[in-house]
Amino acid sequence: MSESSQLMRQWRLLQMLSSRKYGVTLQEMVDETEVTSRTLLRDLRLLKSVGFPLTEQKRDHGKKFWSLANDSGIAQLHFTLEEAAALYLGRQFLEAFAGTFFWKGSQQAYRKIRSALSEHVIDYLDQLASSVHLTQNQMVDYSSRAQLIDDLMVAVEDCRITVLTYQSMRSTEPVTYYDIHPYALVFHKGALYLIAWSADHQSIRTFKIDRISDVEVQSGLMKFQVPDDFDAAQFLENSFGIFGDQHKPQTVRVLFSAQVVRILEEKLFHSSQKLSRQKDGSVIAEYLLSSFEEFRSFILSFGQHAMVLEPVELVESIQEEITAMKACYEKQSTTINHP
Repeated sequence: MSESSQLMRQWRLLQMLSSRKYGVTLQEMVDETEVTSRTLLRDLRLLKSVGFPLTEQKRDHGKKFWSLANDSGIAQLHFTLEEAAALYLGRQFLEAFAGTFFWKGSQQAYRKIRSALSEHVIDYLDQLASSVHLTQNQMVDYSSRAQLIDDLMVAVEDCRITVLTYQSMRSTEPVTYYDIHPYALVFHKGALYLIAWSADHQSIRTFKIDRISDVEVQSGLMKFQVPDDFDAAQFLENSFGIFGDQHKPQTVRVLFSAQVVRILEEKLFHSSQKLSRQKDGSVIAEYLLSSFEEFRSFILSFGQHAMVLEPVELVESIQEEITAMKACYEKQSTTINHP
């Protein structure tokens, strides 16, 4: 199991312990997490060793209860006013996770911070927050999908085989996939995505969370093994966004006119981006990519100021899109002139 899966399991364990006032038995933890008692005991020892205030008590009939002290909040952390203010101001950056347990936890933390600060300080911070605006135009509202996301996180951390009902952009109807192995959740440009191996496709695929209508996590016995060489960052390394591809990456060369060179120099659009200045002020940009889907849209957004030089398949794909767009506008022009 990956390190990230262990951390997620331990995070959920902390949630359980924190929310149960009278503690939780080891058997209750096993039943709710469907993880072995040996693994959970190892998690509990680790959490205690790094400083979490975990306690173990024997009660009636010698039954042991684990609990997490809830009296060690902001005072124990010794937040300075500056640190508390910074956390309070940062709350808007978690709005994309509205409805998930990350968001719920953050809201509880912000309420505690707010109660510890004077009204004058809160008023000042609210004014300060309004001076740094985070646009929400491309942020997805996940408040109605909290349970779905939690189920997927359980599937990821426990390596559970999952059934997904999904409708892609190209599908006219939702499709149910019965053998999905969730590897990782990725947050990209205001939206959540699931990277998973799909038996139907016999490959690793990327699923957009807001296109998933139903999730069914199979029982604890239905588990899969994450490949030792899988890493979400490496899988996406040669993509131009979120849609990775297992094909061998190719070198892409694009000629950008002098009018848009500054845009390329102001921002690194991909880790492999290399810019070569030309005598006329233009730039030839090189990228190492395994998928062209998102990159094609990027190139088309520059209009006449970007021309793909290679590979040939991408050049032809761009040409086909331009031809289709031209035909679309010609048809519209004919309709407007001859109603």
